Amino acid sequence: MLRMRSGCPFLERTRPGPLPGSRRRRGTLCGVPAALPELLVPWFDEHARDLPWRRPGTTPWGVLVSEFMLQQTPVSRVAPIWVEWLRRWPRPSDLASAGQADVLRAWGKLGYPRRALRLHAAATAIAEVHADRVPDDLDALLALPGVGPYTARAVLAFGYRRRAAVVDTNIRRVIARAVHGAGDAGPARTAADLADADALLPADDPTAARFSAALMELGACVCTARRPRCATCPVRQRCAWQAAGRPAYTGPVKPAQRFTGTDRQVRGRLLDVLRDAPGPVTRAALDAAWHDAGQRDRCVLSLLDDRLVEQFADGRFALPGESGPSGAAGSGPSDRP
Repeated sequence: MLRMRSGCPFLERTRPGPLPGSRRRRGTLCGVPAALPELLVPWFDEHARDLPWRRPGTTPWGVLVSEFMLQQTPVSRVAPIWVEWLRRWPRPSDLASAGQADVLRAWGKLGYPRRALRLHAAATAIAEVHADRVPDDLDALLALPGVGPYTARAVLAFGYRRRAAVVDTNIRRVIARAVHGAGDAGPARTAADLADADALLPADDPTAARFSAALMELGACVCTARRPRCATCPVRQRCAWQAAGRPAYTGPVKPAQRFTGTDRQVRGRLLDVLRDAPGPVTRAALDAAWHDAGQRDRCVLSLLDDRLVEQFADGRFALPGESGPSGAAGSGPSDRP
């Protein structure tokens, strides 16, 4: 456990004991750091990036769409596509009525296209089960296709302005440094991470939601993993990591993911061929997309298994739901190239 010579920099008021089920990585939170929201929320009000899903008038549906798109994808790539999606499909029922091929084309190069089909399935469930309104209940959100604990809590916090602990990589890093004095957060521990985030949240819903967004923004723009901009940090004078002399992180380092030459790249190339085509394409068109026949065949099979591609009886391929010969639909993963 890190021990500060003068106590915790954020010790303002205390909470009796940890939340049920929580485990601390580097020791317990030293009380509820009241100064952290007081410092961060005004900073966020002045310095937050102008992201389209943060603008007034954004619905919980718009927030849900943004959270699907932002998974493992940079903000700069998401923003223009999000704007176009909300213009085209402003309600869940609008997206639910679209064909899967149109959805995958609109997804473009955001990557991990199965997210597009899961979002389409979530929109269908919202339209059919929840009267076209994104649920404002955690369990109901978790029951939607493709919605996990982070996304459900993000919709509550950012879509409904509720007090809901939200934990992503950026928030974990800020808490690890500012509160625990560690160089980084280390491996994720769901219960402890949520307990830490919840202990920091102000009591009232709107301030708690704003504070969650501010924590995330600080981690994304200032308290970054490799080159933290401590000189411009609004909590520098109260940061446990600074007070401890900025100790280096000594735990396991997640290796950087490469993209070039991976199955992800090949799958993307194959989907590009289908997205750009006005209808079904021949196997020769797919073969031209990648030079390694073995890897290409494996990726075609995986796309069929994931229902991102369908194959017709005449051997041609298309995005799901597109009509083939005489208007027939493809038969999906039961066919093999």
